[in-house]
Amino acid sequence: MSAVAGHVIGGRVESPQGCAVIEVVNPADGAVVGAVVSGDAGDVDRAVAAARAALPGWAAAPMEERIRIVEALAAGLDEHRERLAATLTAEMGTPIAFARAAQVGVAIADLRQLIAAAREHVSAEAVSNSLVVTEPVGVVAAITPWNFPLHQIMLKLGGALLAGCTVVLKPSEVAPLNAVIVAEILDAIGLPAGVVDVVFGDGPAVGEPLAAHPDVDMVTFTGSRAVGERIARAASATVTRVALELGGKSAAVILDDAPLEASVAGVLASCFANAGQTCAALTRALVPETIKSRWEDAAVAAAQTWMPGDPRDEDTRMGPLASAAQHSRVVAHITRAQEEGARLLVGGTQALEIGEAYVRPTIFTDVDPDMALFRDEVFGPVLAITGYRTIDEAVALANDSDYGLSGGVWSADEVRALEIALRLRTGTVGINGAGLDVGAPFGGYKQSGLGREAGRLGFEEFLEVKSVMGAAHLVKTS
Repeated sequence: MSAVAGHVIGGRVESPQGCAVIEVVNPADGAVVGAVVSGDAGDVDRAVAAARAALPGWAAAPMEERIRIVEALAAGLDEHRERLAATLTAEMGTPIAFARAAQVGVAIADLRQLIAAAREHVSAEAVSNSLVVTEPVGVVAAITPWNFPLHQIMLKLGGALLAGCTVVLKPSEVAPLNAVIVAEILDAIGLPAGVVDVVFGDGPAVGEPLAAHPDVDMVTFTGSRAVGERIARAASATVTRVALELGGKSAAVILDDAPLEASVAGVLASCFANAGQTCAALTRALVPETIKSRWEDAAVAAAQTWMPGDPRDEDTRMGPLASAAQHSRVVAHITRAQEEGARLLVGGTQALEIGEAYVRPTIFTDVDPDMALFRDEVFGPVLAITGYRTIDEAVALANDSDYGLSGGVWSADEVRALEIALRLRTGTVGINGAGLDVGAPFGGYKQSGLGREAGRLGFEEFLEVKSVMGAAHLVKTS
C-alpha cells in the first residue's frame, strides 16, 4: 500500500500520522491500493475556516485570473491523464480505456465548457430601472460520488472557482485517490492557499457536518436520492442553498420505426457502461409489442459483447462493480426481480470466476410498473424491458417514475423522436443515442435533484444575484 494521503487545508498537506485511515480497495482483486485519513467534524471546521479566510481575495480576483487557473487545471489533468486513468481503474474498477477517454476526457471537457461560459458571462447589466449584478455565492461544500469521481469534482470545482467561490471538497471515501492528484495539480499551478481545501472521510463523519456547517454558503452534492435528502435536511437548518444531482431510472422509448441494431446497441451502451454505475443510464427499455421479441433477441446477442473482464485490459468494456457492498446491492435487485416474476433473458446472479465484485450483463423482460425493477435505481448492469401498444402508453410509462434525470428516444424520423422527447418529464433526453453534452445543462426533474451542472447554467449555480434599484443609468455600455 502506498503512503496515506492527508487532508489539504489552508494550502498545506496535513500529516496523517496518528490518524485513523480509510483503505482504498481495488474491486477487481481485493488488493489495497491506497489510503486516506478518516476525517471528522473538527477537520471540517478547520477547512471551512480556511476557505472563509481565502474567500475575499479569490472573490476579488479578476475573471481572467480565475480563467487562467482553471485553464491550468485542465492542462494538468491532460498532462496526468494516464496516471489519473490508472488510479481510477485501481480504485473503482472502471476499464482503463473508458477511464482515459470518459472519466478523464469528460472532466477536461467539463472545464473547457465552464471556461467558455465564464468568458461570456455579463456580471452587471441594466434591468428595468436597476443595476443587476452577480456575485460569488461564497464558501461551497462539494460532496462528490465514486462512480464518476473526477468528472463530478471538475463540474463543481470548475464552476465554483470561476464564479469566485472557495471550496471545501469531500471526495467519496470509495474512490478518493484521484482527488489526491487533483490537489497536487492545484498546488502546482499556484492556486492560492485555502481556495480549495480537501477533507477525506465518510458521510456521517465529514459529509453531514460539512452540509450543516453555518459558515458554508452552498452545498453541491452528487449521489443517491436517500443521501441527498439527508444533505438537504442538514443544510436546511441554516437555509443553506443546495444543488443536488441524484438518482435516475431513465427510460429509452423505442419507436416502431427505430433501427433495430442501432437502438439495441445504444441502449446497452448506456445501461452497461461503467458497469451500469451511471446516474443517467437508460435502464428501462420501452419497446413496441410488434417488435419486442426481435428487439429482445438482438439485445441478448449484443449483451455477450459486454461480458466483464480485467479492467486493466485495453479491450475490456465492463469491469467489476466499485465495491463489495455495491455488488451485494445489485445482486439483491436481480434476485428480487426474479422473485417478482420478471423474465430473465440473460445474465443473473451466477458468480464469475474472475472476481467477487463482478456481475454479468443482465436483461429482464416483461417488467411491469408494479415491480421494483421498474421503479428502483439498481446502479448496476441490469436492463428492464417493458412492452407498449401506443405512443401515449409509452410516454406514460416513461414518465411513471419518481425520477426524471435522463431519457432516450429512437426513431428513423428525428422530428417524430423530438416530439416524443418533448413530452418526457426529465432533465435530459438523447435522440438516437446522442450522448452527454457537457456544454448543455445537466440535472433532473422530480426526485432526481435540484439545480443544474455543466456549461452556462452550471457556472451560474455558484452566483448570487443582486438588484441595485435606481442605478440602471450607471451601467457602463462600452
